[in-house]
Amino acid sequence: RVRMAPVRQARFDIPLVRAEIEEKGADYRYSLVSHAVEPAPDWLRARLKLDAGGEVLHLVCMHYADGDPYQYEDRWINLATLPQAREEDFAEVGPNEWLISAIPFSDVEISLSAGLADQRLSEYLGCALGDPVFTVERSTWWEGQAVTYVRLSHRPGHRLTTRY
Repeated sequence: RVRMAPVRQARFDIPLVRAEIEEKGADYRYSLVSHAVEPAPDWLRARLKLDAGGEVLHLVCMHYADGDPYQYEDRWINLATLPQAREEDFAEVGPNEWLISAIPFSDVEISLSAGLADQRLSEYLGCALGDPVFTVERSTWWEGQAVTYVRLSHRPGHRLTTRY
């Protein structure tokens, strides 16, 4: 009889970009680029299994390390799950920090990819059009209810390290 190996599990914490930057010894700065309530686009409804006609809060933010572009954040918050997000202005505190204090998560899906900077990313990240960028896409749910989807894009040369 063969003994089954125990199930391996790893704890996952959603990182705070502010802490990530400050741990590197750099000064952190946040900037809200845009803030709009809008109907969930079809691709987002499919990805998060949202009801037709549902509204989301769409935020675009920049995070800086020592004044240099560090991370471009393109985030969508499901207002059916977090209606209180509609009242937040996100001018001083980014949505990542706010979400971590507002709601836990029970499920998460993460995709890591390399891509090329389009016009928008090249402008915000301060790199050339077509430069390689590292992207993290993350969706979170709380007890079956979609919370958020975010696409985090980083400048060329960004490195991600995790420890469990």
